[in-house]
Amino acid sequence: MKHLFVIATASSGKIRDFAHILGTDHYEFKTLKDIGFDEEIIEDGKSFAENAIIKSSTTARWLAKRGIEATVLADDSGLEVFALNGEPGIYSARYSGGHGNDDENNNLLLKKLEGIAERKARYFCALAYQTITTDASGNLAISEPVVFEGECRGEINHAPVGDMGFGYDPLFVPDGETRTFAQMELEEKKLISHRGNAIRALKKALHK
Repeated sequence: MKHLFVIATASSGKIRDFAHILGTDHYEFKTLKDIGFDEEIIEDGKSFAENAIIKSSTTARWLAKRGIEATVLADDSGLEVFALNGEPGIYSARYSGGHGNDDENNNLLLKKLEGIAERKARYFCALAYQTITTDASGNLAISEPVVFEGECRGEINHAPVGDMGFGYDPLFVPDGETRTFAQMELEEKKLISHRGNAIRALKKALHK
């Protein structure tokens, strides 16, 4: 019987990243939508790690109440520009005010970087891991969260280039590349992405 991994997301695309790296021989992966999760998760943490833990803990409690043993994985990620003291950081998706307006977010970032020569940045991901298992008394117990981190370093281009990515991908040029993330094929990007690196860190820990 395969072990259940619940990914605290509604995105089936994100599940493919986990399944590809962790494998499906021993693991089954489900999204929040797949398990019928119906609660609002308020991500009011002050860091990527805090937000990831909020998502994993909320999901783990929901599963425990329903008597479901599983492992919960929740990630929070975004772009950090060092010359801007880590902006946009945890506000990456809503940097310009609205949520997920990529064009406005990119335009605001470029505006803030006007006249700044140092454009080093990184994509960063914090991945929280928690398990729901049956303890010696026969009760379901939730483990303390463990956080795995992944990053991809690069710099911010002076103008958006490419149409294959999302978010800040048209502006982000990873180290060792002349192309932006938005010019790279998805499989290329997965090999060096911040989320991929966090999942690989988890995989290493699982196989110790």
